[in-house]
Amino acid sequence: MTTAPLGKLRLGVNIDHVATVRNARGGAYPDPLRAAKLAEEAGADGITAHLREDRRHISDADIEGLMEVLTVPLNFEMAATEEMQAIALRHKPHAVCIVPEKREERTTEGGLEVAREENRLAHFIAPLRDAGCRVSIFIAADKRQIEAAHRIGAAVIELHTGAYCDAHAEGRFADRDRELEALREMSAFAHSLGLEVHAGHGLTYETVQPVAAFPEVMELNIGHFLIGEAIFRGLSPAIAEMRRLMDEARA
Repeated sequence: MTTAPLGKLRLGVNIDHVATVRNARGGAYPDPLRAAKLAEEAGADGITAHLREDRRHISDADIEGLMEVLTVPLNFEMAATEEMQAIALRHKPHAVCIVPEKREERTTEGGLEVAREENRLAHFIAPLRDAGCRVSIFIAADKRQIEAAHRIGAAVIELHTGAYCDAHAEGRFADRDRELEALREMSAFAHSLGLEVHAGHGLTYETVQPVAAFPEVMELNIGHFLIGEAIFRGLSPAIAEMRRLMDEARA
């Protein structure tokens, strides 16, 4: 395996849960587009938004608005459905991240099962690639899934960091360390195949630095924690602190 150079680590800020708060009252506030512009001004390198099938947070109008106002790339998270493919092909965002999605889950609970659906996913992402979208696959730190993502022609994988973060939060430190080692090994393995490596899900100030230190990881996507922290310190300072911790780990 080759070792990646330590370059600047990009931060993608997920604004889904600004929309969650807005939708709780069915009104117009808080506005996810305003949050996206604030995140951009605070140093975010990109904005992530997940348009779910049930539209529980981000709406179609939000995606249209983001495409109009952003000067940083939009990472459009979506399930592998015909409806979402059509929306992505209409807007042609910089990046499309294919994620698993179940109506009953509170949040994305695990990585996509690529190996089992390799043929279907290969055909699904081909039009997105042809349209100029950078296709990313959200997967667990599992060699079999990484190999399958590589075979279907994805440019990027995003490793699911949820199990690592959950183990840390619950004080299961042996499990945490095991999950972190798997993330480290699979980041290096994916890089050796020529895949760009991203990571995200559940990262906080306490858990971000070990992942940020992996030289193969080029981008972290963080949302729920930053939106929650913004209640106490404001969105721009919350993002600035995350940016500081990431840069410190990278240095």
